[in-house]
Amino acid sequence: MSSDHDAEIKELLGRMTPVEKFGQLQQLAWGFNTGPGGPGTEDVETAARAGRVGSVLNLMGAANANALQRIAVEESRLGIPLLYGLDVIHGYWTTFPIPLAQAAAFDPAVTETDGAVSAREARSDGIHWVFSPMMDVTHEPRWGRIAESHGEDPYLTARYAAAKVRGYQGDDMSADDRVAACAKHFVAYGGAEGGRDYNTVDVSEQRLRNLYLPPFLAAVDAGAATVMAAFNTVSGVPAHGNAHTLTDILKTQRGFDGVVVSDWAGVDELVVHGFAADRADAARLALGAGVDVEMASTSLVEHGPDLLARGLISADRLDDAVTRVLRLKFRLGLFDRPYVDLDAVIPEPTPSTRAAARDVAARCMVLLKNAPAILPLDPSVSSVAVVGPFADSADLLGTWVLGETQRRFPAGTVREALAAALPDTLISHADGVQEAVDAALAADVTVVVVGEPTALSGEAATRSDLGLPDGQEDLIAAVAATGRPYAVVLVGGRPLTGDWLDTAPAVLMAWHPGIEAGNAIADVLTGAVNPGGKLPVTFPRAVGQVPIYYNRENTGRPHDPARPENPFVSGYLDLADGPRFPFGHGIAYTTFAVSAPELSRTRIEAAALCDGAAVEVTVPLRNTGDRAGDEVVQLYVHDRAASVVQPVRRLRGFRRVHLAAGAETVVRFALGADDLGFWTGDPNGRFVVEPGEIDVHTGTSSATTDRCTLTIV
Repeated sequence: MSSDHDAEIKELLGRMTPVEKFGQLQQLAWGFNTGPGGPGTEDVETAARAGRVGSVLNLMGAANANALQRIAVEESRLGIPLLYGLDVIHGYWTTFPIPLAQAAAFDPAVTETDGAVSAREARSDGIHWVFSPMMDVTHEPRWGRIAESHGEDPYLTARYAAAKVRGYQGDDMSADDRVAACAKHFVAYGGAEGGRDYNTVDVSEQRLRNLYLPPFLAAVDAGAATVMAAFNTVSGVPAHGNAHTLTDILKTQRGFDGVVVSDWAGVDELVVHGFAADRADAARLALGAGVDVEMASTSLVEHGPDLLARGLISADRLDDAVTRVLRLKFRLGLFDRPYVDLDAVIPEPTPSTRAAARDVAARCMVLLKNAPAILPLDPSVSSVAVVGPFADSADLLGTWVLGETQRRFPAGTVREALAAALPDTLISHADGVQEAVDAALAADVTVVVVGEPTALSGEAATRSDLGLPDGQEDLIAAVAATGRPYAVVLVGGRPLTGDWLDTAPAVLMAWHPGIEAGNAIADVLTGAVNPGGKLPVTFPRAVGQVPIYYNRENTGRPHDPARPENPFVSGYLDLADGPRFPFGHGIAYTTFAVSAPELSRTRIEAAALCDGAAVEVTVPLRNTGDRAGDEVVQLYVHDRAASVVQPVRRLRGFRRVHLAAGAETVVRFALGADDLGFWTGDPNGRFVVEPGEIDVHTGTSSATTDRCTLTIV
């Protein structure tokens, strides 16, 4: 792709020495590190002065940014500005819900809001580049980084990926309220064996393209400026040295002209993987495979000039990588405006950004069950007991929140928020089991707030058990034994298990909701907000079911509920078939009727689909309850017989609809080639739409049975 700055980039390249070229490919850490090792600030300053660094991560503060930038711009030979990157995952000062929670809204606008607010705050403080969104599709709730993902579905994740890129970058990355996005981790990082972070991923070509790649391609199509390589191997080849994924698929087949950055020390880890003989070999392999920038480790800048002189690194490939880095700096406007306007710094969340975070958090919550209807709390209730380890805890921000943000802008608590929302109600609080029992006996209703602390989710936070930690199940059982009404609020960064989920009358999945956690939870508990979220990931009955996911293959011997006596099926001897809560599940304080789908046509030619034709699907929806509320109408397809076995369901459309009590509407979807075809196992990339029968399912979760049939000829 051509650029308005091609001439300037060519002129700069012509003036650069090999050392300066490799310097542009070096990213060094400033001040604090996100992994082992790494230089301090003095080394970064020296490198900036010598033109041996092109970007810096973990530098915060506009004044710090300007001070280091002046060294690069005014003291280095060529004056090329530095690029500042940071892990801004779900907020800078204003912390939004974790990405997995945002996916539960089934509304990509929430993540676009997060992106826009985060970009404005971060850019004002000197950050140009954020290492987000993470778009690793995963079937592994044991994996801590599921909290940073958007769950188990490639279509939902792709929609969110594109929205987050738009939120970050807008129409003009050089604007003072926009940043460069980074699609990570390329690719298949979410497939780590056993859910153990950084672990092996052995994946077929068709599954790579149908499951793991679609969100990245959506991000690239949305204009994502950068892509980050993954820590894992992909079918035996580390992602940082994988020419098939980085160059063949991403750069050649998809035409990506942005920057590929390594993850922390990912280049050096090629040696640890057993792929490279030493650090020089790692530098050669990574650059040759398609890595453009090396984060934290220094193999390229140290060994690159010698490798180049010996002909082991291509001069054209080196110039290509440098061109990509310089192009990004031009697109960000850094050559024209390298410094931050100190008078325009945004130092803290504003009332409007807090309001946005509160609205998003409430929109993300999922009411898993409510029978009998404990929720919403009666506004005239005289007393409410709020118990449990997270009832009065501020540990609700979630993983990957900046340290300064955690210290200065903690989350509000549930107890505080309920007291404010119900000023005429006596709110009691207890932590211990016996104190909680006493409080429950004395109250009209009890809210039990349990779940995971932030430290149990995120990077390097794999769990072998998905139950509640620290005896929290005993607390729920003790409150239940009082016979008094109670509801459970579950916080955390992944699906959790436990038999209490079957016995508790009401359960609200609140995730880690961010800075406005307390207020948002109170909004839903009191009915100020009618919950409308849906699960973006399957909740297993037990950890032994993992991986369990909705978009599975049928197998030759699927479970047959009509023949429970047949043992020769794909299942478990000691566990009921299916999940505890399926993908797409979630209820509200009102009820909805979703009628069967209808097609605009029941037959269509494959060639017509490939030429852009589409089939319209209409789904009547009615609010049958006495409250206004939201329902998410979901559309799934199933190709009954294909040359590559297709999942029993594939999400290909969703629409979150708000309806007043008694109101009705018709929800419309369009199904085209992208929805009805699939990628084969061809390593060169072959997408096909085959003749056959397609089941079109619509409803309010992946377990829907309403369907019609489309015939492709």
